[in-house]
Amino acid sequence: MRIRSFVLSVLFIILQLAGSGQSIADLQKKKQNAAQEIEYTTKLLNEVQKNEKTSLNRLQLLNTQIDQRNQLISGINDEIKAYQGLINDNTEVVRWLKEDMETIREEYAELIRSSYRNKNAGDPIIFLLSADNFNQAFRRHIYMKRYTSYRKQQAETISALQSLLNEKIVKLEQQKQIKEQLVGQNRQEARKLAGEKNQQNSIIQDLQKQQRSLRQKLEQQRREEQQLEREIQRIIEEEARKSAGKTTPGFALTPEQKLIGDNFEQNKRRLPWPVERGVITERFGVHSHAVLSNVQVRNNGINITTEAGAKVRAVFNGEVSRVFGITGGNTAVIIRHGSFLSVYSNLREVVVKKGDKVATKQIIGTVYTDADDGNKSILKFQIWRENQKLNPEEWIGR
Repeated sequence: MRIRSFVLSVLFIILQLAGSGQSIADLQKKKQNAAQEIEYTTKLLNEVQKNEKTSLNRLQLLNTQIDQRNQLISGINDEIKAYQGLINDNTEVVRWLKEDMETIREEYAELIRSSYRNKNAGDPIIFLLSADNFNQAFRRHIYMKRYTSYRKQQAETISALQSLLNEKIVKLEQQKQIKEQLVGQNRQEARKLAGEKNQQNSIIQDLQKQQRSLRQKLEQQRREEQQLEREIQRIIEEEARKSAGKTTPGFALTPEQKLIGDNFEQNKRRLPWPVERGVITERFGVHSHAVLSNVQVRNNGINITTEAGAKVRAVFNGEVSRVFGITGGNTAVIIRHGSFLSVYSNLREVVVKKGDKVATKQIIGTVYTDADDGNKSILKFQIWRENQKLNPEEWIGR
């Protein structure tokens, strides 16, 4: 009974450890993704730093890298906790194994001693022949057979437990070593984070001397946002005119356009990025300016910093509704996906025109790179549902 109970307990723990292993695999993948994002952001920072002039984009990239570093450290801490859980579980399993080994060895030793004490009781054949009748001899034969089988089973159990114990001890040592490596990695990342924060403070101090220039750029950004909004409102007004006489407001949709819009909505959180690779350096909504105190920034979409020459692509099937120039803001493209609009601005070399049908991931242009402003290559990306602004981060895949 004790052996059976022990086996069930070990199986339960092994199942728990298997679940922890899956969790660790997820944590390692998350950590790997964070490390890759940091590597890419570092690459962008190195490009920006070739221009000795301190720029807001450089600060925004560094802020993003600090966020990524914090996520990486958090992931490592989670992995350390997971490994500590495994170590605790395996330590308990090793303790159980040792206790059961001791118990089974004692039982086996008692069998050996009993066998030795009875070895002079006569030969097994004599033991069988001395039976009073055939039935008694048969029972003695069965007893001797079971006794021998039980001794063999005990010996095999001891061997199996010893093998499992050795395996668990080796695994336990490996997990302790991995945990120590993670602790060391965490210290390294913490030192890098401290260095990045020092650099962040230095850049902020430099930029605070450029407040006039920053305010001018912020005003230019607001004008660009307003011009984009006006173009979007024109599209909505055109659709409203087409919808004259309808009982419900909104875009006038053909069956095909309605299907595209429904499919667009069904792909929420799964839409491809509008560039193959990039990092979000300014998020959706109203937030504090990175340098200017008591100044709020409103972004109707997100800013994605990418590499010079990066190609911009449609995030879903649709039709180009507008291609137009923005004063001081290069070119913008608006694509309609049923009742949804995707907006791409700060482009150059646009390769589509109004009325073109585009497919998911089809190239529509190239991101503009500003060599006079820290070599920044930023795509400004928005998503609207008719006249409602949506957070693009809630639509594009991770």
